[in-house]
Amino acid sequence: MSYAFAVAAVFLLLFALGVRRDRRRFGNAVLLGLAVTFFGIGLLAGVEDAPAGVAETVMVGGLLVLGIGPVVLAGLLTANGVKMVRKEGRSPSNLLSLLAGLGMFGVMVLAVTAAATESWALRIVVVTLLLVLGYVSFLFVCFVGYAFLYGRMRLRRSADYVVVLGSGLIGGSKVPPLLASRLDRGREVHARLAAYEGRDSAPVLIVSGGQGPDEELPESHAMADYLVERGFPEDALVREDRSRTTEENMLFSRELMERDRPGSSCVIVTNNFHAFRAAILARRAGVDGQVVGSPTAAYFWPSATMREFAAVFLQYKVVNLGTLGTLILLGALVWASR
Repeated sequence: MSYAFAVAAVFLLLFALGVRRDRRRFGNAVLLGLAVTFFGIGLLAGVEDAPAGVAETVMVGGLLVLGIGPVVLAGLLTANGVKMVRKEGRSPSNLLSLLAGLGMFGVMVLAVTAAATESWALRIVVVTLLLVLGYVSFLFVCFVGYAFLYGRMRLRRSADYVVVLGSGLIGGSKVPPLLASRLDRGREVHARLAAYEGRDSAPVLIVSGGQGPDEELPESHAMADYLVERGFPEDALVREDRSRTTEENMLFSRELMERDRPGSSCVIVTNNFHAFRAAILARRAGVDGQVVGSPTAAYFWPSATMREFAAVFLQYKVVNLGTLGTLILLGALVWASR
């Protein structure tokens, strides 16, 4: 038990150092996840020394969570996926929560079948699949947990720019509610930064977004029009109208900032589900920026978060795909040795 707590303390120290060095590292999320995991192992190991009845209660509670929890989660994801399709359409990204829920039900059926038939081959497949899902699930929980913490870090007091990231237009020209929430949050952040005393100059707001093939004008132009129509001063706006991806949002906005105010800092505004990945991309692009999120409809969050996690997972594809390949190879070797 003491060893587990000691390991947890080491990971927690590494996490604190990582956050101090740069809050925008995915490694911080993994270190925090490992610290919590080993702390939990230490608590479980100490249950046997607890007063009479406590160990039994913890064991029953754990079994209920392990037995019922996945079924409840799969049901919630499936229901959310159906709602997502009804409200947002059947695009691949909108199907993620539905596919995740149905996939969980499929794994449960496969596990029950393996136990009932006592098939060695099927058991190997199930164990291998559970190891793969366990690895991905651990990283996903780390991602969600640290993204939650990152989104609640105090807003920096001084910045030269506020950068609002685009997200597509309705009908090729109209700002959708998702993007409107970013713009409203951007106005709020700009006002807070401008209100701080001791500033040499007011911050500038950059609206960042190019023109897609189905859009009548660049996203940044529609975003600027939205803000100006609501009273935002046009002379405090800069349009970045070349970007097509979040990576390009960062790179092209950085060019504008360095051109006018070299060495400048910024606050980047996007939706809350996108904030942590945007922070990772800002770090990679060399942008000195904190990312803050705007509210998102609750039904939209599960699929959107899965999409963001998948993108981050593939950013580290050498490590992650290598680990998954190793787990699958081990399963194949066990199968072949039978």
